[in-house]
Amino acid sequence: MNASLQIAIAAFLLFIGVGTGAFGAHALTGLVDMSLMAIWHTAVLYLLVHGLGLFAVAVAQSHLQPKLQTLAFSLLLCGTLLFSGSLFLLVLSGQRWLGMITPIGGILMLGGWVSVVIAALKQYRLQK
Repeated sequence: MNASLQIAIAAFLLFIGVGTGAFGAHALTGLVDMSLMAIWHTAVLYLLVHGLGLFAVAVAQSHLQPKLQTLAFSLLLCGTLLFSGSLFLLVLSGQRWLGMITPIGGILMLGGWVSVVIAALKQYRLQK
């Protein structure tokens, strides 16, 4: 996947992160209980952190083994969408079963970060 497209995707996730953070702070306060607000904040935090992470992975594309960089970006993107998305939907719908999806997103994010490590080490070995 092209680095420019990856950067655009990362920036869009950061845009959504700011929007969902503002929505939670202004529209949800007083409408949902504090435990659900904590869940909302967790979803926003992971969305913003992984949006920045995706941006970094995109910018570092030339320093990572190409196929593993694409895999890492894809895993991180899917994991972030599943993790944060399931938590947002849980809060908005009240459907607690959506929390069962969240760990799948977490596992995908972990896999994405491991892929970044491997991609960097493989690229490093090629440059030696």
